[in-house]
Amino acid sequence: MTTYTALTTTTGREVAEGLATALEALQPEPTGIGVFEVEDGSGLFEVAAYFTDPPDRAGLAVLAMVHGVKDFNVSDVPDEDWVAKVRRDLPPVDAGRFFVYGSHDADKVPTGRVPLLIEAAMAFGTGHHGTTLGCLLAFDRMVDAGTVPQNVIDVGCGTAVLAMAAAHVSPNVVLASDIDPLAVEVATANVTANGLDGRVRCVVAAGFDAPELAAAAPFDLVFANILKGPLIALADDMARATQAGGTAILSGILNEQADDVAAVYARAGFNEVRRDSIVDWTTLTLTK
Repeated sequence: MTTYTALTTTTGREVAEGLATALEALQPEPTGIGVFEVEDGSGLFEVAAYFTDPPDRAGLAVLAMVHGVKDFNVSDVPDEDWVAKVRRDLPPVDAGRFFVYGSHDADKVPTGRVPLLIEAAMAFGTGHHGTTLGCLLAFDRMVDAGTVPQNVIDVGCGTAVLAMAAAHVSPNVVLASDIDPLAVEVATANVTANGLDGRVRCVVAAGFDAPELAAAAPFDLVFANILKGPLIALADDMARATQAGGTAILSGILNEQADDVAAVYARAGFNEVRRDSIVDWTTLTLTK
C-alpha cells in the first residue's frame, strides 16, 4: 500500500509546532505528524505529516501560506520491507579491533575481532554514522596505546554500542545513560543480545544527573556522542565527573563546530589530544 509524506521546513520551534497543530485538522487526517530540529546548527525545523490517503494539496498550500513557511513537498512512499532495505544498505562496519554487524551478517564476523551486534533496524548508533565510527576508532587507538579504562560511562548512549565496546576492554561494569527511556530500552536489549548482562548497566538520566552516576564518578573514560549544544551544556558537569588524567571522547559535532566545543572544554580544564573528521563530523579526544 502506498503512503504519502508532506514535508516543509521553517525557522523556529514555535512556528513549527503551531503548524504541526494546524495539520491535525486537515482532511484526510494525517496518520502521524512530526517536528524535528535539523542537527546542523542552522536553527531550521522540519515539519512532516504522514498519510494513508492522498493529502489535500490545496489545504497544505493554504497552511504553508498562513504560517509563512515553504510549500510542502508531497511524496509517495511505496510499500516496502524497510527492515530488509536497511539490512541491505547497512553492511558490517570495521572500526579497528571492533566489528559492528547485524544478525543477518553473523557469518561475516572475522576471527579475532570484537563483535558488536546491533540490529540493522536501529540505524542510529550502528557504527555507520561518522560520529559513532569516530568514537570507536578513537577508543581503539587508546587500547592500542595500552590504556585499560577502569571506570567508564557512555552518556547519551543510544544503542549502547560504545558502552559495549568498552565492556570488552574494561574489567569493571560500564555505565550507559540516555535521557530517552526508549533509547535505554533499546540499549538494554542490545546488551542482552551481546551477552553483556552484568557488564553494562543502562540508566535513564539527563547528562550525569542520576544518583547511580554520581555514586560511580569520577570516571577515567567518558563517551559523549550527542550534539554541540548538549555537549557545551555538559562541559562543567563532565569536568567534575572525570578524574584527573581521564579521557573524554566527544562527538556529534559538525566539523565547523569543533573549535567552539574544544574552546569550552579547554576552559573547563580539558586538553585536546586529537581531533578526527569523518565526512561532516568531528570526534574530539580530550584529557583532563
